[in-house]
Amino acid sequence: MRNKHAGAGAAVAGLLAADAALHLYWGTGATWPATDERALSLAVLGIETSFGPGAVLPLAAVLLTGATAVFAHTCGRGGRVTRAVTGAVAAGLAVRGLAGLAWAAGLLPSPPDSPFRTLNLLLYTPLCLAAAWAAVQVAARRNSHQTTFPGVRASAPQSSESAPTRARP
Repeated sequence: MRNKHAGAGAAVAGLLAADAALHLYWGTGATWPATDERALSLAVLGIETSFGPGAVLPLAAVLLTGATAVFAHTCGRGGRVTRAVTGAVAAGLAVRGLAGLAWAAGLLPSPPDSPFRTLNLLLYTPLCLAAAWAAVQVAARRNSHQTTFPGVRASAPQSSESAPTRARP
């Protein structure tokens, strides 16, 4: 991680991995931090829906794939594939962040008495928008040191003017 966006990439990858871990946890039937599945769905989504394995495990897989790709791209690995996935992560986070703004503005329906309204405004939307911005910065970076080997620094070719001259006998 030798670039100026390494911290941003690691933060986005960490956020996605933590979210994936929560989804894996919920896939076991646990409902923390809520008391039951209904309360969990109202807090996380603002609607009553299933948090069973069929719903949350595919999301966990997508989140882990995104986290892996963002981290790999941050480390200069994977080339175009990890760059494209990092761009897709940025787009997905931006869409969720913009939807959060629409919920906050009342343009999308959400129950006024659910914890989702507060959590969306104070946690979900700001995190998504910040992570989207960070992922855009990471995706915009080209992996310029992809073809070098670990521990070997790429050097710029010398011009004929700056090349060392040999003394002729």
